[in-house]
Amino acid sequence: MRTSKNSAIIGKRVLLTGAAGSIGSALAQAVLASDPRLLILLDQSERGLYEIDATLGVFRSSGKHVSILGDIGDQELLIEICERHQPDVILHAAALKQVPLMEKNPVAAVQANALGTNMLAKTAATLGVAKLVMISTDKAANPRSIMGASKRVAELALIRWTTEQSWMRSIRLGNVLGSHGSVIPTFERQIRLGGPVTVTHPDASRYFLSMENAVELILAALAIEGEGKILIPDLGQPVRIIDLARKLIKESGFQPDSDIRIVLIGLRPGDKLSEDLISERESVEGTNDPRLFAAKSSEIPPDEFDSRMEDLTENANRRDLSLVIESLCKLVPQYQPSESLLRLLSGYSAAFQA
Repeated sequence: MRTSKNSAIIGKRVLLTGAAGSIGSALAQAVLASDPRLLILLDQSERGLYEIDATLGVFRSSGKHVSILGDIGDQELLIEICERHQPDVILHAAALKQVPLMEKNPVAAVQANALGTNMLAKTAATLGVAKLVMISTDKAANPRSIMGASKRVAELALIRWTTEQSWMRSIRLGNVLGSHGSVIPTFERQIRLGGPVTVTHPDASRYFLSMENAVELILAALAIEGEGKILIPDLGQPVRIIDLARKLIKESGFQPDSDIRIVLIGLRPGDKLSEDLISERESVEGTNDPRLFAAKSSEIPPDEFDSRMEDLTENANRRDLSLVIESLCKLVPQYQPSESLLRLLSGYSAAFQA
């Protein structure tokens, strides 16, 4: 990946969470290419962290990075990292993001994405980390999935903890091609096996961007002026998934429907037909970078946000799914829980009553 040096990275100490993920790994390489003073890699996957550590070992500046195995939900670890390494910049890529899987594991999604990010942002503000950029998702706008709702809470947490000394940004991305769980590798695997290629719905569409473009936009967010913003990139027009499937089949030398069948399987739990980069309660304004716009929406007063987060934390720790959803809806009024999650909730209730 060819990426020019980023002035916000040169000579700085950078903490990268989720460093072993697909986007995290690409970010790690781009950050090292910008000559940081130190790159701190944080991830809870031993295997993934070993692999990215080995990959970065080929860089001439490989001595400029350290690898730490741990979880962003571990407050004592975060404090230790910040006090020992004193990061100037945090790039927050750690997240649970697979929508159908998170619909089946909603408490885990809330703990990692919402509570973990709130912990990270609060620690960064308390210890005076200058900049924090989080990778968010278009699924946080008008969320239908627990993943999207938990990432919306994460966006609100960054706004809550932004100060004049420690400013924070969220950047909403669409589907990043080549990332874990991306639809293209799935389609390519199905084509190699002779089909069928499975598509959820004929009208389903998504925003797509390349890994290189995603990394460029994330690093560009470091230079945006102002405080506490949610950044929206210009991703062009959404692409219908079925059109993408047909294109990949043809590029593989086959004809759709005759050589390789396309089978419609229905929307997955938590899926929407189309995603929104802007919620119905937001408007946008320009920034000092023409590639990025800032979303404007009403904010939750800090004391109220803290109180609601305390409730969400307590309910998640008790694994009370009914109250977790209730807390989420108070924080994110536009959240509409999916039918699959409501069925799961009924199962929880029946189990408790038994």
